Amino acid sequence: MNIEVKRVNLREAFTEGVMYIDGHEFCDTIEDKVRTDGIKIKGKTAIPAGTYKVILSYSNRFKKVMPEVLAVKGFSGIRIHPGNSAGDSEGCIIVGKKTSIGYVQRSRETYFKLYDIIEEAIKSNEEITIKITNQ
Repeated sequence: MNIEVKRVNLREAFTEGVMYIDGHEFCDTIEDKVRTDGIKIKGKTAIPAGTYKVILSYSNRFKKVMPEVLAVKGFSGIRIHPGNSAGDSEGCIIVGKKTSIGYVQRSRETYFKLYDIIEEAIKSNEEITIKITNQ
């Protein structure tokens, strides 16, 4: 399964994007600010553009199994999870439906749909990747 996040609005305090699953638009995304390569502010920087493997693993922070984005240079514990704004991110990818600039709603509903899709792909022995691009 191929997930793609196209970052379409890189702002000073947040980054908006659109998530696609196997080429079909799925939802909107919110992340922290995209910064110049090599600059990272803990909890306030989006992960670098690139292609990464996604697995389901236990999150100590959230105390449950969640999608994890692996092998992100300079980052650890990157998750795809619910939230409403970049303030909920800490480097992670927030999913939902954009309702205003820098904000998504229906995030839990969107997250659970995504989780089910990822879980089914894993049950089918599919490798899951996420490609993140800056537009």
